[in-house]
Amino acid sequence: MNDLGTLNDLPVDYVDALRTANLVPLWPALRSLLPPGKPRSSTQTTHWPWATIRPLLLRAGELTPIEKAERRVLVLANPGRGLDNLQASSVIYLGMQLVLPGETAPNHRHTPNAARIVVEGDGACTVVSGERCAMHHGDLVLTPSGTWHEHHHEGQGPFMWLDVLDLPLMVYLDASYVIQGAPQRETHASAYSTAGVLPRLHGERPKSRHPLLRYAWKQTRAALEALAAGAASDKRVEVAYANPETGGDALDTIAFSALMLRPGEAQALPRASPARVFHVVEGAGRCNVDGRGIDFVQGDTFCAPGFSRITLDNGSSRTPSFFIAADESPVHRKLGVYEIRE
Repeated sequence: MNDLGTLNDLPVDYVDALRTANLVPLWPALRSLLPPGKPRSSTQTTHWPWATIRPLLLRAGELTPIEKAERRVLVLANPGRGLDNLQASSVIYLGMQLVLPGETAPNHRHTPNAARIVVEGDGACTVVSGERCAMHHGDLVLTPSGTWHEHHHEGQGPFMWLDVLDLPLMVYLDASYVIQGAPQRETHASAYSTAGVLPRLHGERPKSRHPLLRYAWKQTRAALEALAAGAASDKRVEVAYANPETGGDALDTIAFSALMLRPGEAQALPRASPARVFHVVEGAGRCNVDGRGIDFVQGDTFCAPGFSRITLDNGSSRTPSFFIAADESPVHRKLGVYEIRE
């Protein structure tokens, strides 16, 4: 491709006249806006070790009462996108949240879609639109856009989870806001309990756009183990978190999946256009992203930009490793830009 002219090629008085008129020449910026071959991503491969996060999050609990925080969170920020921008990728925000015994993170609703992956603790729950969602290690709990939600910790010891939101997208669209609300009454439990068996309430199927809010890790892990038992040794063991009514992604803008690496197994993932985030639910091993090695253990989180070459390698010859992954593919698919490359 030909080199294009730069601003320095233009007379200063001409550039000043353009700026006064709120005009900018395209050609000096064209290659950055439309780079050849593939996008230029600001998202960097980043590793957030749980051993680093945990003591700092516990100290936040000592320094800041819940009344002064509303949500006591340490944001997992990607340095390539600027730490102050609070982004893990162009679409995904990550935050590690702490609730202490007896605390309630107060009721509110907001436009960003959100999900929680439980990392540590017992005795907490999230109430979403009147539905009580228990929270156990590895559970995925959704709070879709516009749903009221509050968090309660009724057990002992600290309770921590990973927040996954489409906050950067909502901020970019000038669509991000929150509304505070009074404490909720718990009015019902989930009617969904068995895959393929959908409830009929008063003779009708539920009309909620997100009928299943809690995906229990116990069931997800069992599904992965059953899949592994019947799969060829070279086939990737992965399940998607799906909306049980539509079969679509669990959230409208972020896709979630769970992966299992059998003992001693390594898997190269497809090169896909969306950025991806991985949270280690169980196990340890090594990840390679475009030549950069990351040693991971349970509780760690790491991300990879779009079109990365990613290999996950289980570090144990005796026990499996398990991950929950989140990616931007729903947005890419809706915009018609989703790609997989060899």
